[in-house]
Amino acid sequence: MNAEPWVTASEVAQHLGVVKDTVYRWRERKGLPAHKIGRLWKFQLSEVDEWVRVGGADDEPAAQGDRGNL
Repeated sequence: MNAEPWVTASEVAQHLGVVKDTVYRWRERKGLPAHKIGRLWKFQLSEVDEWVRVGGADDEPAAQGDRGNL
């Protein structure tokens, strides 16, 4: 049984050093792992940390061939 506590979007934001709106945007647009419990979204920090490790929070990649002035 997983005894890890559920945390709020505010707690995830504090953990990652971003604002709460970013947490909700990442959930909606980038697949940040979250679980709806009633009307609230809850998170587990182990899932969030793994999502970050595999690049989920990365900025959108540049368009192919767009390398700027290298």
